[in-house]
Amino acid sequence: MNGLLHGIPSIRDLPIENKRVFLRVDFNVPLEDGKITDDSRIREALPTIKHALERGARLVCASHLGRPKKGPDPKLSLEPCAARLAQLLGQDVTLPEDCIGDSAKKVVYDLRGGQVCLLENLRFHAEEEKDGDAFCRDLSQLADVYVDDAFGCVHRAHASVHGLAKLFRDRGCGFLLEKEIAALGKIVTAPDRPYVAVLGGAKVSDKIAVLESLLERVNAIIIGGAMANTFLSAQGLNMQASLVEADRVALARTILEKARDRGIEVLLPTDVVVAASTQADAGQVVAVGAIPAGTMALDIGPKTIEAFSRRFAGAKTVFWNGPMGLFEKAPFAAGTFGVARAIADSHAFTVVGGGDSAAAVYAAGGDLASKMTHISTGGGASLELIEGKKLPGIEVLRGGAPS
Repeated sequence: MNGLLHGIPSIRDLPIENKRVFLRVDFNVPLEDGKITDDSRIREALPTIKHALERGARLVCASHLGRPKKGPDPKLSLEPCAARLAQLLGQDVTLPEDCIGDSAKKVVYDLRGGQVCLLENLRFHAEEEKDGDAFCRDLSQLADVYVDDAFGCVHRAHASVHGLAKLFRDRGCGFLLEKEIAALGKIVTAPDRPYVAVLGGAKVSDKIAVLESLLERVNAIIIGGAMANTFLSAQGLNMQASLVEADRVALARTILEKARDRGIEVLLPTDVVVAASTQADAGQVVAVGAIPAGTMALDIGPKTIEAFSRRFAGAKTVFWNGPMGLFEKAPFAAGTFGVARAIADSHAFTVVGGGDSAAAVYAAGGDLASKMTHISTGGGASLELIEGKKLPGIEVLRGGAPS
């Protein structure tokens, strides 16, 4: 068994028949004018939801949505999610007006086996983010069994993923959380080698801990995106108007030295696509040592894409987190999409670490997503797991009902 799953019962091992089951899902979906623009988080939860309903559970789904400032906000109601879930399941999904109290209890206690409700937004109560005891107790009155399937939330010690779980003897994980822990656990505890990590995105400061952790495990690190600018600056290059974290240049130099001392190959861009602003309609390919004054690096160049892609060919494990450039803008998308294609075409065990990287894989098209071994649903959670941190929402599930 994967070491990180040790001691965590799966929903398939829990006694859920005709029981009220509290299922923490991650329905924190993007909304525009009250309509869901991407329902993939709801779809990801379907295997667990269908399994519970087929076994006759009385299912109480719960999620947060957005960051409500002060109490209930109609714009952040989970009503669109309840409607979409009902469509996907082909059955009614009731939404009480609150997640605790009489309205929630009435809906939940009226459920019969094989029926489902979705509680209103957990974050309409400030106690959710404070892991408040009273709030946990109120939620616990709604169920007999606790199941967490919200990987994107397990790195936070919030009430519905931490304090609440402690109140149930029968507690465990759903299929999505199990899949996430298994895939990420494999590259933390027993990666096949050569193991290549690809890091991108804007800031070195966001990835320091994961970089330090990867230096213990990988054979090569590929760095792109704006964070590469700080490493190139550490090598003495003038990055002109590019985003550089000046206060992290010394740290970048230290990381490069550590990698060299450990025999870990670090690949940085040799050419970049530059423009005068992020709003530019086109970019210009230049060598990293010849960036024109007044311009900024916004993507990796074709020679770099080629060099990075060659490194994936012989890899047995690839972990990718962070885009190679401003991929949301067409002139600066080639690097990120090229890397996505190369990773997808490799024969490696490939894990995409959620967030912008996952969005980039879907945006690249060509059904690349199906060629990746695993695309994580949680950016922050996946990084913290790779760092080797113990995540509160996972640790609390250990030692529930015997599996």
